[in-house]
Amino acid sequence: MLDFRQLQALSAVASEGSVARAAKRLGWSQPTVDYHLRNLDRLVGTDLTTRSTRGSKLTTAGALMLERGDEMLSLADRALTDVRDLAQLGKIRLRFGTFPTAASRLLPGIAARVAELGIELDATLEELAPLITRINQHTLDAALVYAAGGYRLPFRSEVHTTHLFTDPMLLALPASHPAAAQSSFDRRSLLALSSDSWVMGSTPGDTLDDLVREVFASEGLQVNVAIRTDDYSVVLGLIAAGMAVALVPSLVSFNPPEGVALRPIDDPMFARELLLAAPAGPGGPSAAVRQLAEAVRRSISALS
Repeated sequence: MLDFRQLQALSAVASEGSVARAAKRLGWSQPTVDYHLRNLDRLVGTDLTTRSTRGSKLTTAGALMLERGDEMLSLADRALTDVRDLAQLGKIRLRFGTFPTAASRLLPGIAARVAELGIELDATLEELAPLITRINQHTLDAALVYAAGGYRLPFRSEVHTTHLFTDPMLLALPASHPAAAQSSFDRRSLLALSSDSWVMGSTPGDTLDDLVREVFASEGLQVNVAIRTDDYSVVLGLIAAGMAVALVPSLVSFNPPEGVALRPIDDPMFARELLLAAPAGPGGPSAAVRQLAEAVRRSISALS
């Protein structure tokens, strides 16, 4: 079995260029470094270092082992740091913001998972633009946000974002709509709906709305925005009534109302990236925020 001391010995030899200097760096004896290097050679079945009067250097296999080994050592250090930090935190409260669509399906699972780690959430439900403002002002410790079509969100430089999930968008249209017979939509068939009434968000700064407008504008078309609301249950109700079409995220696609047809869009631009944003120092987000990110990932996975 691989011993982390073997990887430490290999890394030190690579950095110092000799076994003697590697031993001094590690605070070990030279025979101890030799012992771990020989055991690692036997474990992988080939020599990982070559030695000469000028010192030691890694073979091609040794360089690959070093690359993978450094990743494992880094993960091991991060695991120890995270657990120690979390143990020292005790009971902690995080000011957590999320947009309502995610809250309705994800927040209970997120709160339950972080509670097991001694983390309590003070949750705030707001749309995208207010969440970004709160993170930039450091009045939230973390926020679940989204960006569509490669748009960059206007965060300050000290804000760290962690990608959590790619949420494909679906075209929602009345089941009675002639285009509902299509099994999926590409950009051309989506543009053919320019004369339809569309539902879009009522809060400025939604990157998904911006994407739709720009796609239509690139073909000299204008989206006919007939209704504005940020509530997807209202959106689906309006579509079921035959009043409009809209793009909706896959997170709200479970159990749609009768009369609503949901169709995938064969264009990767029509997806939103879910991100956890948090003010962070040079070392990145705190242990509590990293645990929160993992809880969000698990809550999303539990929905599938």
